[in-house]
Amino acid sequence: MTAKDAAAAKAGNGRPWALITGASAGIGAVFARKLARDGMNCVLVARRRERLEQLAAELKQDFGSDTRVFSQDLGVFEAPKKVLEFTDGEGLEIHTLINNAGYGTHGEFCAQDPEWEMKMVDLNCRALVGISHMYAPRMKARRQGNIVHLASVASFQACPYMATYGATKAFILMFSEALWAELKDYGVHVTALCPGPTQSEFFAVAGLVDTGTTRVGALAPTDAVVEDGLGALKANKPYVVSGFSNYVKSQASRFVPRWLATVITAHMLQPAKKPEAGS
Repeated sequence: MTAKDAAAAKAGNGRPWALITGASAGIGAVFARKLARDGMNCVLVARRRERLEQLAAELKQDFGSDTRVFSQDLGVFEAPKKVLEFTDGEGLEIHTLINNAGYGTHGEFCAQDPEWEMKMVDLNCRALVGISHMYAPRMKARRQGNIVHLASVASFQACPYMATYGATKAFILMFSEALWAELKDYGVHVTALCPGPTQSEFFAVAGLVDTGTTRVGALAPTDAVVEDGLGALKANKPYVVSGFSNYVKSQASRFVPRWLATVITAHMLQPAKKPEAGS
């Protein structure tokens, strides 16, 4: 057996491979299920190994998908290189990259934990750029590949009371559009998926366990959001806003002064005042 044959055998059942970050729950887990349904093997990356292993077993049973699990905190500096070392060590060629890992916070910026805010920037932006840099050059060289970056409707305007989160998502949208333009002539599709409020763990992590504390609106089904992302990826759209009402809201900011759009967003995201004792 040649080294190439050995690598192919190690890589599994001949299906193309997808790598999904933040795969332990929410949008990332749904991406894994839908890609496995569509005939792909999956590399699942997140911190919570037990959840990843449960999902891997599900993908194997339901779709016959070969799966690899890599438990890694993507917010640390060396994470992108470690992810690449893992897939190279397994002999895997990544065909589709889903950069989904990220989180947000809610509340006044001055009241936030600065370390948690900076770690958000590391995870939402630096890790996404780093992991893209691990795999995009290889996709370009073989003139084939897919990349989805999870952005947000928050990408389109400043987000008072979610200031750092909104800024990271604006970065992701701009980065994705630039990468789309650079790679579109090399057979590599790049799409920024921009959902609105979605059924996931995001609000609990951000401190919005009760979404009624803001005017964010109804939560979209995660399945629908992911299907929108995959459809846009197939069509090689540089970005897609999931949901018609979210699209309208995202584009409306183009037709009013930026300060007014920011004031309106602040009204929507401002935390509800707690009732005074005895009231």
